[in-house]
Amino acid sequence: MADEDSLGGRLSRYARVSTRMGGLAARLAGQRYLGWDLDRSKHAAELREALGGLKGPLMKVAQILSTIPDALPAEYAGELGQLQADAPSMGWPFVKRRMTTELGPVWEKRFASFEREAARAASLGQVPRATGHDGRRLACKLQYPDMASAVEADLRQLSWIFSIYRRYDSAIDPGEIHGEIADRLREELDYAREAAHMRLYRLMLAEEAGVHIPEVVDDLSTRRLLTMTWLDGAPLLSLKDAPIEERNAAAYNMFRAWYVPFYYYGVIHGDPHLGNYTVREDRSINLLDFGCIRIFEPRFVQGVIDLYRAIQTDDRALAVHAYESWGFKIVNDEMVDVLNIWAQFVYAPLLEDRDRRIQDSDSGAYGAEVAGKVHEELRRVGGVRPPREFVFVDRAAIGLGSVFMHLKAEINWHRLFETLIEGFDVETMAARQADAIAQAGVPLAPPQPAATSGRTSSPSSPRP
Repeated sequence: MADEDSLGGRLSRYARVSTRMGGLAARLAGQRYLGWDLDRSKHAAELREALGGLKGPLMKVAQILSTIPDALPAEYAGELGQLQADAPSMGWPFVKRRMTTELGPVWEKRFASFEREAARAASLGQVPRATGHDGRRLACKLQYPDMASAVEADLRQLSWIFSIYRRYDSAIDPGEIHGEIADRLREELDYAREAAHMRLYRLMLAEEAGVHIPEVVDDLSTRRLLTMTWLDGAPLLSLKDAPIEERNAAAYNMFRAWYVPFYYYGVIHGDPHLGNYTVREDRSINLLDFGCIRIFEPRFVQGVIDLYRAIQTDDRALAVHAYESWGFKIVNDEMVDVLNIWAQFVYAPLLEDRDRRIQDSDSGAYGAEVAGKVHEELRRVGGVRPPREFVFVDRAAIGLGSVFMHLKAEINWHRLFETLIEGFDVETMAARQADAIAQAGVPLAPPQPAATSGRTSSPSSPRP
């Protein structure tokens, strides 16, 4: 079948990556090294089109970059930002084929109405709207064809990129990062798993009036079709010029949406890009995508809290214990000093008992400076291998931080955080987590690559 992982599909993916990205990269290199004139606005638009056509993991990298202020020139950030909620979609013939495959030849009769144009399009699928016979407005998330091959091909390319990176830069060993990304991307291909994640979030956030989760329509869903209730909302950045009270309300709800699940249940949403949520008129938040969800052991959550307390009280021994509970291999005192530079930056907004912005500067330059310093120091002390658990916690923190920067929200982050972790107990959280996962029916084992995909090279392999 075309949608299964196959050697042919992966080879085709390699060819498309090379063809679409090669010319764009050549033009950018020519502008940088040969002094060619480059229309950056046009080039950025072409880059967006190329990545949108490729879909899959490469597009997700662009989505992440576009959410961080000053990480990219304005022309590129603007164009790549459109990938979040306005990516190029596939046409009606694809929709008919996919719906027929998933629900049978008379699938249209199972809806009162079904729109031909996609309301949203993203990296792995697109979303047309429909109406159920019960009158509910629905969103039907359809997976693009051959996505298994696309993911395996891109993971292999990523492995190759990591191996090259490792040869000239010893600061960070990306071995565990590749494995973590691979597991999460393969999970995103299984919409039955995503449906379970959605049920889990409805359970975990049931008491949060400021957060709304779609409801799964099980009899109209499969592993490659996820039908859910439609939630109206506007892009979060439409609030950039709203009164501070409205921006703060939205930021508060975003904070609760991400961190109530983490500190109460050990679960985090690992994909906080702008297409995954919208804001309502009352400034409550709609969460829309649940493909990239990470479940942690309770001891890891305890380690996150321990590191906060260690930075707060300058307790070096507790910091070492926290890093080791995360999975870092602490080899010397210098490494602790370097990791603490990162920790002090990330935890800084939580340490001051006052209303403040997530970062004192409106620019992302300070964060880039801190990252650069950490990177340089890690190279000097011999490098570090970040544990798998670190990847999406850090991604969520940086992604949410960029949202709060865009909103220029001013909140007492310290009190908000202390309220979350007050009375934390590992055993209590473990029991709460197990019960919620069982109720939602979330599978715990990560999916494996299809048998036809062949052996995926490790980040140490020099071959693409």
